[in-house]
Amino acid sequence: MGTQLAAKAKDAFLDDDFQLAIDLYAQAIAFNADDADLYADRSQARLKLGYFTEAVADANKAIELDASMAKAYLRKGIACIKLGEYRNAKVSLEKGASLAQNDSRFTKLIEECDQHIAEEANDPAESLTPDASPTTTTASTACELSDAAIGTLEEAKKAFDMSHTMNTISPVRPKYRLEYYQKPEEVVVTIFAKGIPANNVAVEFGEQILSITIYVPGEDAYHFQPRLFGKIVPEKCRYDVLSTKVEIRLMKAEGINWPLLEYSKEIAVTQKVNVSSVGSHRPAYPSSMPRKKDWDKLEALVKKEEKEEKLDGDAAVNKLFRKIYQNADEDVRRAMSKSFIESNGTVLSTDWKEVGSKKVEGSPPEGMEMKKWEY
Repeated sequence: MGTQLAAKAKDAFLDDDFQLAIDLYAQAIAFNADDADLYADRSQARLKLGYFTEAVADANKAIELDASMAKAYLRKGIACIKLGEYRNAKVSLEKGASLAQNDSRFTKLIEECDQHIAEEANDPAESLTPDASPTTTTASTACELSDAAIGTLEEAKKAFDMSHTMNTISPVRPKYRLEYYQKPEEVVVTIFAKGIPANNVAVEFGEQILSITIYVPGEDAYHFQPRLFGKIVPEKCRYDVLSTKVEIRLMKAEGINWPLLEYSKEIAVTQKVNVSSVGSHRPAYPSSMPRKKDWDKLEALVKKEEKEEKLDGDAAVNKLFRKIYQNADEDVRRAMSKSFIESNGTVLSTDWKEVGSKKVEGSPPEGMEMKKWEY
């Protein structure tokens, strides 16, 4: 089944339907999560749609599974160039070139990286920090800080005494206004800095550290380097440099509420975020006043109405299937998905031992003809 999905994904890619190709590759990966080719090919489809950060992540996974795959290094290199990560791109492309010595694409792209790196070296903004290269951070680096970098952050933390309010943090030098809000799954930090070029902004993510530096020619660099209240997933974090602000999205490692942006020894107990109760995922600003509404009572009422709902025919059957799927373990869910897809919607099995090792043939009702399910 995974092979068939991969073939359909390639056909969709050749037809320039890149989003469909990405969706089909995701389904194929669900059947075979250790196939490096699937990740490398999905990386190429994501490149076509401009999903450069995601393309880097897929290329990294392909390299992790098969370190000798030249095309994975090529796609990672291209995505890094698009993101302005020229040094990381060059490293990846040089590795790929050593594996595919007759492929001229690597040579041309490496030359492009060298040109960009030389331009950055001649940029006056670069002279402010000779050892740094402020470029857009992506999943290509996994954004993990070394021990030396963490030491530097700790020193910077002591040097800059940050004062907090619930949703506004003002550094000792109030050069830029900084605010944050949070959702159940992420924290969004905004620095209001107008007209800053993207290559003058450097953001790094550690397991529980955020490092932001903004370089302005002729001025002292702006630094904000806190230890975060909770842990994050560095490879899923990202940032955007816009015309009026820099927006940083921190993906939480755990679904807990952060009462503060920065770590505090005084606040050790955290609350789990009830994701199901945040239906619209509207930003939960720390300064917002809670509305006087009994959500537990409302949720209980909705569940009661669903339980007492009377359905007939297909609707009742579908409700039963949904209930079975929601309450099932992983094997039952896999069996239901596999049997339903392979039989073109005519068979629904919950026995993974029965359907897991063979293809499920279609079984249409009497008097009806089964047609192939087109993705």
